[in-house]
Amino acid sequence: MEGQKLTELSYFPGCSLASSARENKVSLDRLFRHLNYNLIELPDWNCCGSSSAHSIHPALAHDLVSRNLSLAPQGRPLMAACPSCLLRLRSTHLYLRNERSARSLYEEKWGKPFDPELKIVHFFDVLNQLDLKRFSVDRTQSLKGLKFVPYYGCMLARPPSLRDETNYHGLMERILCSLGATALGWSYTSRCCGTFLSVARPDIVVPMVNKIISGAIHAGASCVVTACAMCQLNLELRCTLDQTIPILHFSEVLALALGLSKDEHRDWFSRHLVDPTPLLRTMGLVRRKGGSVYEGKSPTRPKPRQARALRWKHRISAP
Repeated sequence: MEGQKLTELSYFPGCSLASSARENKVSLDRLFRHLNYNLIELPDWNCCGSSSAHSIHPALAHDLVSRNLSLAPQGRPLMAACPSCLLRLRSTHLYLRNERSARSLYEEKWGKPFDPELKIVHFFDVLNQLDLKRFSVDRTQSLKGLKFVPYYGCMLARPPSLRDETNYHGLMERILCSLGATALGWSYTSRCCGTFLSVARPDIVVPMVNKIISGAIHAGASCVVTACAMCQLNLELRCTLDQTIPILHFSEVLALALGLSKDEHRDWFSRHLVDPTPLLRTMGLVRRKGGSVYEGKSPTRPKPRQARALRWKHRISAP
């Protein structure tokens, strides 16, 4: 909030938030600035390798992540928003902490000592400490009437070596319900959406995604709220159902609920393949300049689906 000193966090956005999920990055930046946090991007960060590199070339995958760790200054937590990035950062840090020979190679390669005390956090960790209603710009703003299903994906619960890390399940429901929304129960909260196979084996991924979206519709949800940018993209891109529902980033919903988006939401939602504005219009959360309600499209699948989806979603917007 205005006039208060900002808490500094090192920040690793990752490839998805810097490109195909830029709306997630912009809304997250906007949200955290309002919550009195200054997200300081690691200088010259590189891809973490995600789900591909460690399967094909483990040594390269290790170096990709360890270089990013070497860029993080001491004494400041390192935050990630992408569950896959978080997994890679934490796993590599744990490995370096436990293996003396790996630490020696790290220090030789990157020219600086390894920081065993570096705290690597997910943005959920930060939000979990706050009473978000206290930060609302418009006290009358409410998510009342929004029926959603939470989708955490499978990465936040992995791997077994990190089993003692925080269990985030239930956090999105608790926060959004405190702001007036209604969380619905369903069976796909942590079901893998197949994002790592989305390009190589869409024939496998499409039925997986359709089953998840059908489950959300059957539960009576008006939207899916995701914790993962790659899952959000995959659930939109690979769904072939004629009728679907919006897939929203958690950061977008929070920014709207706290009255932070102003006119910025037009840029966020123009990047969605399933337009969420009709749903948000009925709740008064999305409005046109001058105060009139913003008119969006109905939540139907763009046609032709794949060509239009790839043209929209894989472009990289200018900062």
